[in-house]
Amino acid sequence: MKVGIPKGLMYDKYNPFLNTFFSELGAEVITSVDTDKEILDEGVKYCVDEACLPIKIFHGHVYSLKDKCDIIVIPRIMQLRKREYICPKFCGLPEMVLNNIPDMPKAITEPIYATSEYDLFKWAKKAGKTITKNNFKIRKAFNEALLVQKEYKTGIKDEGYAINIALSGHPYNIYDNYTNMNVVKKLNNLGVGVITEEYLDEGIIEKEVKSLYKKPFWTFARINYGFTTNVSKENLLDGIIYISSFNCGIDSVTLELIKHKVGDYPFLILKVDEHTGEAGLDTRLEAFVDMLERRYLIENNIPTHG
Repeated sequence: MKVGIPKGLMYDKYNPFLNTFFSELGAEVITSVDTDKEILDEGVKYCVDEACLPIKIFHGHVYSLKDKCDIIVIPRIMQLRKREYICPKFCGLPEMVLNNIPDMPKAITEPIYATSEYDLFKWAKKAGKTITKNNFKIRKAFNEALLVQKEYKTGIKDEGYAINIALSGHPYNIYDNYTNMNVVKKLNNLGVGVITEEYLDEGIIEKEVKSLYKKPFWTFARINYGFTTNVSKENLLDGIIYISSFNCGIDSVTLELIKHKVGDYPFLILKVDEHTGEAGLDTRLEAFVDMLERRYLIENNIPTHG
């Protein structure tokens, strides 16, 4: 049995779990290549125009796999925490893909509720039945996948830079280098270090969110709001860059909340879609970094030249 796993959306966060689970069941795991122009072009071709860039890219990853596997995993991630949900497009992702891409193989589309090991195992049991009927084998594969996932660390924490920024946004915008045009590398080349939310204590994020009138309904809204507002309030870094997909409904609200809270703290929003030009993005990054450098020199009483 060949199981296809697309390298889109939450793959960068949870690939150890998926890859280990299906491998332990005895399946041959086939992943798509890293996002490139061909993946993007196929995604744009087969996805609805109204979808955001990450959803279109996911379609491209699925298309690249559909003729190479017997069954394909389309994660319908519903919840990562109780009383919170992921982007609504995740809820209908399998239907979008299966209705838009022709000649699809069988797909694993069961909802994923990762609020507890018990709830997550419900998905694993149903998904595992597509490979084997052996319940003991499924439980063993699940336990091994959990162990590997718990040992897996994501996040960026650069060191050795005089100027450092918080890089925020949905993880698939931060960790897909094709989507964001290698923004981390570009910043490093400009002499700027990057730190992501994984290196801020979850309790601090929760505390910041409590200042809102109502707790955010969406997981990414909670994380990004708590991370960026704490960075600005405590003046932990020199600025914030938020990567947002054009047409993202959640970000349209989250960004307004953040802008209201951070005030005049250096804050750059980078909107990306399939039409975003690299030259324009470079210009905005360079201008933002130039502003941060001047601010750094002034605050540290370092003479400027020119």
